[in-house]
Parts: sequence; structure tokens; C-alpha cells
Amino acid sequence: MADELETPLINKKDYYENCPGCKVDLHKAGQTGLPIKELFTVWVVILSAALPISSLFPFVYFMIKDFHIAKREEDISTYAGYVGSAFMLGRALTSVFWGTVADRYGRKPVIVFGTFVVVIFNTLFGLSVNFWMAVITRFLLGFLNGLMGPIRAYAAEIFREEYQAMGMSTISSAWGIGLIIGPAIGGFFAQPAEKYPAVFSKDSIFGRFPYFLPCLCISLFSLVVGIASFWLPETLHNHDSRMPPQSSYKALEAASDTKEGNESTPTKSLFKNWPLMSAIILYCVFALHDMAYSEIFSLWAVTPRKFGGLNYSTVDVGEVLSISGCGLLVFQLTLYPLVERYFGPIVIARIAGVLSIPLLACYPYIAMLSGTALSVAINFASLLKNALSICIITGLFILQNKSVDQRQRGAANGLAMTSQSFFKAIGPAGAGVLFSWAQKRLDAPILPGAQVVFFVLNVIEAIGVLLTFKPFLVETQNTN
Repeated sequence: MADELETPLINKKDYYENCPGCKVDLHKAGQTGLPIKELFTVWVVILSAALPISSLFPFVYFMIKDFHIAKREEDISTYAGYVGSAFMLGRALTSVFWGTVADRYGRKPVIVFGTFVVVIFNTLFGLSVNFWMAVITRFLLGFLNGLMGPIRAYAAEIFREEYQAMGMSTISSAWGIGLIIGPAIGGFFAQPAEKYPAVFSKDSIFGRFPYFLPCLCISLFSLVVGIASFWLPETLHNHDSRMPPQSSYKALEAASDTKEGNESTPTKSLFKNWPLMSAIILYCVFALHDMAYSEIFSLWAVTPRKFGGLNYSTVDVGEVLSISGCGLLVFQLTLYPLVERYFGPIVIARIAGVLSIPLLACYPYIAMLSGTALSVAINFASLLKNALSICIITGLFILQNKSVDQRQRGAANGLAMTSQSFFKAIGPAGAGVLFSWAQKRLDAPILPGAQVVFFVLNVIEAIGVLLTFKPFLVETQNTN
């Protein structure tokens, strides 16, 4: 039987010459060792998409202040939240469309197009001269950039089954590190004429546009990734019409020692697929929490002490997030795959959610520290919080991609991105309004100032933890 299967696999003309997905599956069937090249490819694409999302957090407070649109200092956070939400709102409107395009025409075209969208509109955002230009460029950046759903499907298809957890971990790792390195870049390179006057003149473009340099750095990185993406292998199956698609799947599954029970199943409505929908809904809850936390952390860190903040500069915030990013990278590459194999994605997400609650409750008290004690505490708390968040995200990525076969994976991830993006759009906007409100109730008898902000974050986290239990969350073993 094995010999019969090997013949058509070796004969490119008769078997997979016109099907890029079959070529990828054939490569996987004969692959040995850790897929370093594939891991790196997915990592840099995700990183290029994640960097512009959060790079504005350290400087958006000062950008809004420079636009002179807020009448009071307490209102700056509200407008900052609107800018932060514009990207996610735009992405929410088109994620299903881009997922459908990826299922029909391939993952690669959407990925390439998305990276070049980052190059154009992230650069324009850095050149914003008023509040509305900033909002519109961020909105278009999300509206036209649909690569997150297809790259998730791509990662689920490019790795052998035994490396699926590592592949999904790579996505969440790159995403999490992008959400950390992005603010670090924004913190270090925003307002360069003020921070590095010996290098950047106030009359230069970087002096006239103080938030252009971090955006330019990210856009240049995305340009390199976009050019390199032209050489990505396509993973979508597009069988020659002369060959029966079902027999092709069977041959490849036999060659890669996959069980017969994993063969293609009839397509069903995504909305009737409860394992998929429960994982999406749960991730929406945690996505709302994570985006709100990212916005709040940066706003809280740069807020003056009189409002309960740390009075950090953008450089200080960048240092904290850089340390978190380095630690998170080590954690994802070494500890997470081992722990996931032992406990499974659901248990890890549940434990991480529970541990996050007491950790966040400590944040208002960390603000009472100073000097070395403050530095050690905030760096440790930031690293631990981001590691816990990545554990949750990775587990849910795995559940989502296990719940559908390849024919629906792009659309399923597009649906997931649409749902998540709406919640991620609410996160920064709601966080900005909440933070502004908290600054006006510093003398409240119950949960004064920043305490109410982190309390609300913990309520959202607790809801997410409760939803990780049955009968709400259902896990499927489908890995097609």
C-alpha cells in the first residue's frame, strides 16, 4: 500500500504539480527536525502586523496633548482611547472578507498585501498633523490589513501535527512580543529632537513630526517582510481539475502517517460549529481585557503622580516593555511548549486567568513605591502579566484552528478576527474613558483612582475564567 502511495507523490506531473498545498504537505511528510525556517517566517510576519498596533501607546498621550483637542488634562486619555480603537474598528469590518479571499485565492496574496498596507498607512500615521488624520490613518490601517486571520490559517497548515502547539505558540509569542516591543519602539524613538538633540535637529522632519521616527522604523521593517513574503510557499490546496481532490488528501495523509479519521469532512456552517464559536467568544473576552490593559498600562505609567500614575517618561515605559519582551520570548520558546503538552491549552488558559487577578490587584499599590523598589516591582509584574496573557491567547489559537478543516480555516479565522477586533476596538476606547473617569474620583471612598480601573479589568478576567469551563467551552480533536 505504501508503495502505491509513494508513486504518485514522486510523480510531480501526475500528482501535485499544480497544487501548492500538496507541495507543502509533501514537504511536511518528509520533514525531520524542528521547522526553524517556518517558525521564523510566521514569527516575522506576525511581528510586522503587531508592531504598529501598540507602538503608539507610550506617546499617544503626548500626541493628543500636542493636537490641543482635549480641553482638560483629564480628557486626554479619552481621545487617546479613540485613536487606539480606530485600528481595531477598521479591522473588524473587513476581517471576514479577507479570510474569505484567503480561502479562495490563497493565504499568500493577503499576507503580502497586508504587510504593504502597514508600510503605507503606519507611515502616514506618524505624519499626522491633527486628531482626525491620526484616527483616519489608523482606521484605514486596520480596514485594509487582513493578514492576521490568514497567517493563523497559514501557521496551522505549514507545520506538522507534532509542531502545531509550537506553531500556535509562535503566533501568540510574536503577537505578544510585538505588543511589547511596539511600545518600546514608540517610547524610545518618539520626540527624538527632544531626547537626542545631538542627532536630530528640531528643524528636521523628525523635529517637525515628533512621532514619525518610531512609525518609520516599523514601516521599514514591514517593507522588508513584505518583499520577503513574495517567496512564501502557498499552503492552500488548489488541485488540478483532472485529479480527484479526495484521493489526493488520502494519499498525503497516508504519507504523513495521519489517521483515517482525520480525512476531510463535509463543510458545515461556522456558526453551528460550537467548539469554534465558544473559543472565539472566550477569546473576545480576553481580547477586550488585553487591549484595555495595554492602553491602561501605558497611560497609567506616564500619568503624573497626583493622578495615581508612575510619572514615567516614554523612555521609561519603553525600558519596562523591552524587558518584558525579552523575558516573554524566552518563556515562549522554552517553557510554554512543554507545559502545553502536559496540561493542555484549556487548563493553561484557566490557570493563567486565575493568576492574573491578584497580580492586577497589586498594580495601584506598586504606584506607591519609588526608586529601585518601584523599578523591580513594575518590571516583574509587567513580565508576569504578559506571560500569563500569552498563555491564554496561545491556548485559544490552538482550539480555534483545531475546530475546522483547511477549507474553512481562512474564513473561520476571519470570523474570529472580526469578532475579536470589535472587542479590541472597545478595549482602548473604554479604557481611555474609564481612566479619565478614575482620575476625577481620586478621593472616592470605594476603589479610588486607579484602583477602580484595575478592578474593572479583573472583573473581565474573572468572566473569561468562568467561561473556560464546560458546558460553555468545548474542545474538538479535529486537526485537518
